[in-house]
Amino acid sequence: MAQTFGTPFIGRENDLARLTGVLERASAGDPRAVLLAGDAGVGKTRTLTEVAAHAAATGMTVLTGHCVDLGDVGLPYLPFTEILGAAADDDRLAPAFAAHPAVDRLIDTASRTGGAPDPGNHLQLYEGITGLLADLADLTPLLLILEDLHWADQSSRDLLRFLLSRGVLQRPSPGGPPRRLAVFASYRADDLHRRHPLRPLLAELIRLPSVERMELRPMADADVARLVHALRTGPVSDSTVRRIIDRAEGNAFYAEELLAALPGHDTPDSFAVPGGLADVLLIRIEQLSETAQQVLRTAAVAGRRVGHDLLRDAVQLPTEDLESALREAVGHQLLRPGDDATYSFRHALTREAVYADLLPGERVRMHGLFARLLAQGGRSAESAAERAHHSRESHDLADALAASLEAADHAQRVGAPAAELRHLETALELWAAVDESSRPATGGTITLALRASAAAARAGEPHRAVQLTRSALARAGEDTDSELAARVRYTLAGNLMRVDSLADAFTYSSEALALIPAEPPSYTWVWAAATHVMAARYVGREEEAEQVARQALEIAELLHLADAQADLLISLVGMEAHNRRSAKGRDRLRRARELARTAGNRPVEVRALFNLAIGCYESGDLDEALTWIGDGLDRARHAGLLSSPYALELRYLQSLLLYTLGRWDECAQAAAVGAELLPVAGGFATGPALYVALARGEHDAAVAGARALLDQPFDWMSTLVASVVLTDAAALHGDAEESVRQARASVEALTDASDERPDVVVRLAALTLAAVADAAEESRLSGDTAAAERWAGTARELVELARSTAARGEDGTRQGPEGQAWLSRAEAEGVRAATGPDVDAWDRAVTAFGYGDPYELARCRRRLAEALLGADRREEAAEQAGAARHTAVRLGAVPLREAVDALVRRGRLASASAVGDRIAALTARESDVLRLLGRGRTNRQIGEELFISGKTASVHVSNILAKLGATSRTEAVAIAYRERLIEPETTASA
Repeated sequence: MAQTFGTPFIGRENDLARLTGVLERASAGDPRAVLLAGDAGVGKTRTLTEVAAHAAATGMTVLTGHCVDLGDVGLPYLPFTEILGAAADDDRLAPAFAAHPAVDRLIDTASRTGGAPDPGNHLQLYEGITGLLADLADLTPLLLILEDLHWADQSSRDLLRFLLSRGVLQRPSPGGPPRRLAVFASYRADDLHRRHPLRPLLAELIRLPSVERMELRPMADADVARLVHALRTGPVSDSTVRRIIDRAEGNAFYAEELLAALPGHDTPDSFAVPGGLADVLLIRIEQLSETAQQVLRTAAVAGRRVGHDLLRDAVQLPTEDLESALREAVGHQLLRPGDDATYSFRHALTREAVYADLLPGERVRMHGLFARLLAQGGRSAESAAERAHHSRESHDLADALAASLEAADHAQRVGAPAAELRHLETALELWAAVDESSRPATGGTITLALRASAAAARAGEPHRAVQLTRSALARAGEDTDSELAARVRYTLAGNLMRVDSLADAFTYSSEALALIPAEPPSYTWVWAAATHVMAARYVGREEEAEQVARQALEIAELLHLADAQADLLISLVGMEAHNRRSAKGRDRLRRARELARTAGNRPVEVRALFNLAIGCYESGDLDEALTWIGDGLDRARHAGLLSSPYALELRYLQSLLLYTLGRWDECAQAAAVGAELLPVAGGFATGPALYVALARGEHDAAVAGARALLDQPFDWMSTLVASVVLTDAAALHGDAEESVRQARASVEALTDASDERPDVVVRLAALTLAAVADAAEESRLSGDTAAAERWAGTARELVELARSTAARGEDGTRQGPEGQAWLSRAEAEGVRAATGPDVDAWDRAVTAFGYGDPYELARCRRRLAEALLGADRREEAAEQAGAARHTAVRLGAVPLREAVDALVRRGRLASASAVGDRIAALTARESDVLRLLGRGRTNRQIGEELFISGKTASVHVSNILAKLGATSRTEAVAIAYRERLIEPETTASA
């Protein structure tokens, strides 16, 4: 129900009209959001109340949630809990909840689900809330109001980011029902100091097309005067109005409070205005009865809002006296009653002034009282965060410690790792101040710090996880149990590997292994060994890694540690000839996956799935790679591990495959989703969307995104993505010098301590060679032979760099189809730099990229067309140019299309556009493959029927998709039927 006021609504007509206009658009199916900013007391709540009343009058359902100030303690998802609770109580809306059980945890976990939700599974929660709100908006036009966003906890901020960026404001698919939804959120602009956590979120949200920021500015003097005259029942002198205007400075709340502080008769001598707003508020409050003042003081300690039962138990007044005091406070518009048996201060400043006026002893005593009341039976798990706040303020540090741990448990259950981390860090701070006999039996600060580091990792803060594990190490003295000391060290090693501090990781994993003997066999030694194996491989100690891995695998089998066996098997596959690219290697990875799944170890299972996916990708089996990626992300999602290292790698690989396969819109969409879910350290996972932006001509946006990845603490994968973008961006801009500089800097940054170059160096060399070859050709045309020779020399260096890297990949073997394709392109660019375009070289590159990369295939076809034109093979040149143009148009690759069009004009290939606008002719073999595609055959089945390998079948499929301009097999078959390239098969009747 909308809140109403007894005072007139003055001076905000334009603001109200703007907001009601947004409501009209939302009601018509254009979902919108408004971030309403303004100083404390300027009228945000009143404006939203008027808007809510208007919305309700026009048939919209209004749901309001409030954020609460609890200092550094936050209640996870509090405003959304309030909104969902109100929706669930509405008989019209309640049935929609049955289809979205994930949201039950925020309403009443115990009664609705019978158990706790999966820890850390916030994505499932977010998607559940998104789906629920979409369903509610189908039932009724919906207005969501979130007040006091400046007090929102991180979990609420993260959920709001998800909803506005990806969820509720996303327009439904064509033909679907319109989404009739508006979201209005208010916050205090004057509270947002430079490091306020809301600032970066606001900066993100206001860039969204469906989100606008609206600021309530101070009222004009004339409007303040109108307000004063409207509020005052008796006459008020012009001098008094002027003084109120001067002191209110356009703030409606200030004006109301100044006017309310006047005595009954307005005389110049009696109007003694306090120096600050707090004094004004207190003068007004002192006009209440002593009982009402007592109730207000008690409510101020509780917070901005307090439940009736809790307030009743705290003030300990007879029922009639309490009700009379509350009626008095409500009548003076100091408190507002809520529909959920709560009372809230009409304005936060009122509560702050009352609280500040309490004596120090009063505050301590009353905080202690609330802590004791909240500790009593029957309180919800959410009250632990409030109890921790009150216990700290009352100096009951033992209870504050216990409540912080309870709050951390609750945050873990509802999937709020950031809140869990904050509560655990509070517990660590309190631990030393609490007497040993009063501490909970949690295993001590070392164990607590390890748990906090795990929460930090789940929250996507790997560097914080390292800091916390280092603090655990600092707390571990000489008397620490050797197994715990080893656990701290191998945990630290694992966290250090996440932030690419590989040498230190190896040091600590070595220490962990040295702390405990291999005999007698133990769980701790096995896992210390498993961690050491990975760390040793990272620093190039392959022989040591293999030796330790085989020994640990034997012990893991002896102890029946299935998950440890799985982890060690995965590591061993990477060190053997039959690696993840081979069928035998992937068979062993499947076995590791089953072992991990049987043991219930989701992180190891996700690691196995990642290796299966990357193995398929490196082998050119792209369809199978996508299948494993889907399985891996699904397992990670259910385990709340979407921010774990291998889950992030899977997300990156998924984005990369979508880019590689030419499914660019899906790639960009996945990035939009991931940007709201992934931690800053996982930004690389959506990096391939930057490749899409660059290829589509969005140069500045792509470069800015790449530089943003480099602005974070060093992350190897982020550096890889940024290197590709910046190197190619310079090449596309024709800046050969910058492209060479960027490529060389990238190779240096990405090469590890063992001087082993990563596979991506081949790609970087090929991209740079494009700009170098352009510069060499321009120099030859201008007659600058010295410059031409200099560029040719640079090209030779880059080609040799690509060759040597491709000959021995990261795992000591030759690169797979992708690497070989990039090498072919590097070779062709090298020839172009030396002597000009060569047909045979570019023909090899075109063939190599047929494994399934339509964009790079088109880029090579453009160069092949250029070479064919130089050889006076015009018809073939026109065909290649047309195919390249067709792909460029389909993908939206504007720079490539423009380059092809320039080639067509320059070579007078007038028929090229026509070639590109019609379907390129299929070969006989491609026609056979297309016919089998129409029957729904897989690559493997096509290979078996045509007596070719599945890999060769995959190449033919990719070529067919490129020629038909299709993004999927299904679309290709549909186009083929439409163009009568194949005929539907009929079945004879019986």
